[in-house]
Amino acid sequence: MMLTPSALSVPAVGLLLAASPVAGPLAAPAAAILGSQPPAGAEPAAPAPAPAAPSAPAPAAPPDAPARVVPRPDVAPDGPVARPEGFDPSAQNKPLENEITPEMERAVRRGLAALADIQNEDGTFGSGRFGRNVAVTSLAALAFMSDGHLPGRGRYGPVVEKALKNILENATETGLVAGDTANGPMYGHGFAALFLGEIYGMTGGSDDSPLSRRTHEALVRACRLIERTQNEEGGWRYNPVPFDADVSVTICQIMALRSARNAGIEIPKSVIDKAVDYVRRCQNPDGGFMYQLPSGMSAWPRSAAGVSSLYYAGVYKDDALTKGIDYLLRNAMPDSPGRSDSHYWYGKYYTAQSMYLAGGEPWARFWPATREELLRTQQPSGLWTDPSIGTAYGTSMALIVLQMPKRYLPIFQK
Repeated sequence: MMLTPSALSVPAVGLLLAASPVAGPLAAPAAAILGSQPPAGAEPAAPAPAPAAPSAPAPAAPPDAPARVVPRPDVAPDGPVARPEGFDPSAQNKPLENEITPEMERAVRRGLAALADIQNEDGTFGSGRFGRNVAVTSLAALAFMSDGHLPGRGRYGPVVEKALKNILENATETGLVAGDTANGPMYGHGFAALFLGEIYGMTGGSDDSPLSRRTHEALVRACRLIERTQNEEGGWRYNPVPFDADVSVTICQIMALRSARNAGIEIPKSVIDKAVDYVRRCQNPDGGFMYQLPSGMSAWPRSAAGVSSLYYAGVYKDDALTKGIDYLLRNAMPDSPGRSDSHYWYGKYYTAQSMYLAGGEPWARFWPATREELLRTQQPSGLWTDPSIGTAYGTSMALIVLQMPKRYLPIFQK
């Protein structure tokens, strides 16, 4: 994840969105966006015997859930989309032998304990420039949820609940989830909306508590903001205005929408179709993906984001995926010659998801090597670091990747 400065402040964005609830041209020349690189990302980690790993399917929201939006003609039906018959199974349905090793489990236990120790009193994670950032806080909460911890459930349930309450405090009436000083807030918004979708999907909104109602309402508003800020090309960029797009921010929004749809929130099919078209046009002949249209070189972190975008948008078998996976196998493996470590965690996070969703030989080649790489780079403290964003971010990304084979998070189950 990389946050970049912007001439458009969060309060100004809120005013614009409040005045214009429907996507369309907004008179805001101040919405110039700086930055041309994708965010720094996450590393994958290693799983263990997947057969022993529990699975928690994402239930649909109950019919009487509060703040339910009225279905529209172009809206996809509620609930997760199953992979069509005849398509190769993802790693979800065909785990590797010894996916989860004892060494990996020990590393995860140490990592979760160390991450819990650095949570701030207000429920946030991170310090310095990225302290109390909603993206870092959301990713940290997802790291604990990847081990089955939820509010009221598990050793780290209180940690997740504190993080959830903080994210809800940063959820505005416009739908934007961002801290007061956030620049380029759509990165953070995408990760926060993903977190809300996953926690709502894992709890199913089964209780009528104020916290559950607030989560559902914030999730619906967050999705509606994503829908109305999609630009004409079909993508999103740093600010919640429909002016520009890049692959890096776009994948964050696609994952958030997919998570929400899995949890029973109606998502317009037209939004997803436009996003798929945008991502397809960003693919280069070598199978990798450019950062922005109309042209640009391929790089493995954003290429992993491109491949993941297609999978989460419901594309399971396509030449674009075949070429994209081949590109990642050549350029994103731990032993790939000349692999740059720029945006390493971001790249690991999405490469792990791409290979997991592809399943078969790509996952079999990628996972053991990546698991060992992450175990080697864990610090004696139990943390992983990122030189730009910090240990809370690096540790969260590493733990999410390492626990992917546990199959707790609904987003990794479909």
